[in-house]
Amino acid sequence: MRRVRRGARAAAAGEYLRGALWVLPGTAAALALLAGSLLSEVRIPPESVWYPLAFPGTADDARQVLITIASTIVTVIALVLGLTIVTLQLASTQFSPRLLRNFLRDRPNQVVLATFVATFAYSTAGLYTVRATAGADVPRLAVSGSIALAFLSLGMLVFFIHHIVHSIKIDTIVNSVVEAAVRTARDYTPKSPGVDRTGPVPPPEALALPARRSGYVQTVLPGPLLRTAAGQDAVVVVVPRVGDHVVAGTAPLALAWSRRGGPPGNAPALARALHHAVQIGPERTLQQDVMFGIRQLVDIALRALSPAVNDPYTGVQVLDRLSALLAMLGGRTLGDDVRADRTGVVRVAAAGPAFADCLDLACGQIRRYGAAEPAVCLALLRLLATAAASVTDTRRRAAVADQARLVLADAESRIARPADRAAVRELGARLLTTTAAAPPPAGPHPGREDGRRA
Repeated sequence: MRRVRRGARAAAAGEYLRGALWVLPGTAAALALLAGSLLSEVRIPPESVWYPLAFPGTADDARQVLITIASTIVTVIALVLGLTIVTLQLASTQFSPRLLRNFLRDRPNQVVLATFVATFAYSTAGLYTVRATAGADVPRLAVSGSIALAFLSLGMLVFFIHHIVHSIKIDTIVNSVVEAAVRTARDYTPKSPGVDRTGPVPPPEALALPARRSGYVQTVLPGPLLRTAAGQDAVVVVVPRVGDHVVAGTAPLALAWSRRGGPPGNAPALARALHHAVQIGPERTLQQDVMFGIRQLVDIALRALSPAVNDPYTGVQVLDRLSALLAMLGGRTLGDDVRADRTGVVRVAAAGPAFADCLDLACGQIRRYGAAEPAVCLALLRLLATAAASVTDTRRRAAVADQARLVLADAESRIARPADRAAVRELGARLLTTTAAAPPPAGPHPGREDGRRA
């Protein structure tokens, strides 16, 4: 249990550090101070082949160089931080405030800032190693290192301007979100057989285990619960999905019961194991939350389709990227994460989104906001055609057909001109003919009946 606890905390700490803007600059400053102290002790004799690379000036010249570099870098750092803040503000207002975390986690931005901070720390600390007295021994190699860092910072400034311009392009932003969501799906969902799993249904006598803190469910690691549940011959079902918000002491975080009937024998042990297995934080992350990636893409499309922006083509671009993500999800196993012990008995299940939930999140709001634009309706139908080609499960194909009917119904009522509706009708009819090859299931779609929001 201690190893599991350390592993969960390490994963949470790693996620925080990857999004912290101070980690790389702080580390770079410490390394620069260490390198400066070591180089200041190195003396290069005149006969050395490295002597031409050493700083040739006096102690006064060295101090002036270090002061100039340090003061210049402070100005550059202020410029970089100002450009970063402007970029964050632009991304928040024009695209989505949920994209700010992606910009903070951008590694090139962190590397550029780390280079500037390291140059400033190195140059400032170098003033303590250069004595201003006449005839003092100058740490020439250390001063040369400061000049080299100044040229490196100049190159990084040019790179930063290039990178910041490209980072606010809609294609770059959308592609980065899709890549992160695809990585999450590949890491936490099996590739086959492409169905939606459902966990055991809790009995009425199941014991409710509440959350200890309020926030969003960021990760669920069912492994820590397996041994505890197996030791009590119990079953534990984590109720909220990753990305859902929970309130401490109210709705149950999990339901537990004994396979022999009634509540489990040692509820406090299960509560402790649940606390270590479920990570709750103040915001949603892409650690395990594929739906959050879809949510970010949908937000961008909704901003583009709003009357204030009125940019349908950006909505179409988002739908094109969403189709690639949904095609990948169509071939993977979604739904509840069900874990069994060594004997094959199901012990732990964590609620997860079904394919129909992902499809509804990707299409629902965009359809309602953009149904009056034929280009958006056609892009939605192309997305659904791609999704239909990637799935074989009858429930998933039925979910695709349901979404296609909704698109056609909204297009009929919102698109004014019959000529504009003709292309939508034609593509929709072909899509429904394709999905009709698989009969719809008798029951409701798994994961749709509880009315969860993403």
